[in-house]
Amino acid sequence: MKILRFRWQEKDWWGRLEGDRVFSLPGVQGGANLPAEGLSLAEIKVLAPTMPTKIVAVGLNYRDHAQELGMEIPEEPLIFLKPPSAVIGPEDNIRLPAEVGRVDYEAELAVVIGKTARKVSPSEARRYILGYTCFNDVTARDIQRRDGQWTRAKSFDTFAPIGPWIETDLEPSAVRVRAYLNGKLVQDSSTENLIFSVYELVSFISHVMTLYPGDVIATGTPPGVGPLSPGDVVEVEVEGVGRLVNFVRVE
Repeated sequence: MKILRFRWQEKDWWGRLEGDRVFSLPGVQGGANLPAEGLSLAEIKVLAPTMPTKIVAVGLNYRDHAQELGMEIPEEPLIFLKPPSAVIGPEDNIRLPAEVGRVDYEAELAVVIGKTARKVSPSEARRYILGYTCFNDVTARDIQRRDGQWTRAKSFDTFAPIGPWIETDLEPSAVRVRAYLNGKLVQDSSTENLIFSVYELVSFISHVMTLYPGDVIATGTPPGVGPLSPGDVVEVEVEGVGRLVNFVRVE
């Protein structure tokens, strides 16, 4: 099932997507009482599909990315945080701050937590996952290198595009993750190349911090990251989920 948040009649709702139509999602606070025939995607504004208390991202988690950079495989996940204030949804603008130099796209598979998780094992992790979505870990690369730690580089407003919806029926062990820049394929790998699997990441992170419903884990990016420029269209595609499209503008 594809779960989405959307704006309709000046209110924000939850619904389920079937084909190109949106239907009610009963039993969910904010679930829309929609017409029986549903709504077309053209009638609504699709929003970021979750409002996380935190975004936990993972650095250097693809073997082929580590090879590209000539770096050793990490012995445990390298995690960092992005703030909820950075979240934007499909077809929203990524704003390039005037004071920042190079800004990169990073296509990722994202995990959306379904229920509170604390100190869960990898074998239990599946039960705590609501589903999966597309994520773009936008990064101010010059600042990342200059600071030596990643908080400022990863945290600017609009630097966490998420969407377009949450796919609840996905086996995450072997799905393609791609990025397109102005229609050109620039990243292409599979979660088969993850160093730490989705379930290992949920377990590891839950032993560090409690994960709450709606929280997001961004599982790392494949090789091929590169810079964004004003006027660009950047797309993140996750097999079995869909495609997240965003536009790049100067702030």
